[in-house]
Amino acid sequence: MESTSLTNKHQDSSLLVPPKPSLVYLIVSYLLVFPIFRICFRGRTFGNENVPLKGPLVVVANHGSHLDPPLLGHALGRPVAFMAKAELFKIPLLGKIISLCGAYPIKRGSSDREALRIATSMLQKGWATGVFLDGTRQDNGRVNSPLSGAALLAARSGAKLLPVAIINSHRALGTGSFFPRFLPIYLRIGLPIDPPLTRRKPDLESTTERLKDTINLMLEQ
Repeated sequence: MESTSLTNKHQDSSLLVPPKPSLVYLIVSYLLVFPIFRICFRGRTFGNENVPLKGPLVVVANHGSHLDPPLLGHALGRPVAFMAKAELFKIPLLGKIISLCGAYPIKRGSSDREALRIATSMLQKGWATGVFLDGTRQDNGRVNSPLSGAALLAARSGAKLLPVAIINSHRALGTGSFFPRFLPIYLRIGLPIDPPLTRRKPDLESTTERLKDTINLMLEQ
């Protein structure tokens, strides 16, 4: 009975309409991020038809550059929320801008449980939430040592997982780089993946490995 009610709850959540983008989000997206992505980096996206436009969604990607969050947040056809250090929200103007663009604060030193609680809350409101599978930038731009946070978020919320491969961002502005190289950056969007059946470790690890393999394969295409 409990399993059936959870399934029904997850099915209902898939009909949630995402929050409408704020005016600031639209300005940042169309007047800043898109021109830089499309013109400076000759950017292109493939597979936008795979992006669910309703319901909670965990967007999962490789991470090679500081360019990745704005690109993911503005190239999928729906806003994507990201965790950001709480200190950034105290900076005049910047804090307001990133908040209106969907970022949500996480305090330095907070537990993983607190971060999961906040991210789950965003998903329950119909947001798409971005997660980098390795957690930190990788010099080779691939998924190397994936963490199970994205799978756990999906298991908690019933959200589908959307694998995205960000190609060349680690070459354009990788770790240790201060100035970008204007190389072409591409985003390949895979088919959505169902959340794990349970929160047990084997299920989380199986889904995480599937995400890793899917993203790395798209990086090679």
